[in-house]
Amino acid sequence: MDTGKQLYIGEGFEGPGVNLAHINVLVGPRTGPAGQAFATALATPSAGHAPFVIIATPGVPTKPLTLYVNKAQIVNDFHGNATWGASQAGIAKAVAESLEQGVLPPEAENDWVVVSANWVNPAADDLDAVYENNYRACKNAIKAAMLGLPLRQDVFAAARDVSNPFYTPKKA
Repeated sequence: MDTGKQLYIGEGFEGPGVNLAHINVLVGPRTGPAGQAFATALATPSAGHAPFVIIATPGVPTKPLTLYVNKAQIVNDFHGNATWGASQAGIAKAVAESLEQGVLPPEAENDWVVVSANWVNPAADDLDAVYENNYRACKNAIKAAMLGLPLRQDVFAAARDVSNPFYTPKKA
């Protein structure tokens, strides 16, 4: 892992149906583009999108400091609980474990930030599935960011047989 970079970018997608998780992360030093994105997003909430610092438990933010940016506007109480509760808890666990397990370098603890943009479907109906899918998607996104994944040959292979949970082109 090259920790001399200023910005690491990763993506994670886990789970089926309405409880799936899609996460994009920006990871890097507070003094670089990730830190700028963190500060800008935190300082500029918009209608339905209020970024917040992810906590492991009330009063204990995860390390490195991680900002939750919701991709979907909160539509009802259950969706709010899925976003601010289950999804953010899964991400908190994933970030802390990534630091503890060495996926993130030691200097990330106090000198780096994570910005996590998260999709929680307004139709989500299972908080446990939302938690688990967000945990796994975030772990995978951080790993991908730090290792520069996917590999180019994997991208080329996937592009030959595109698949998307919302659309799959008809075969010719």
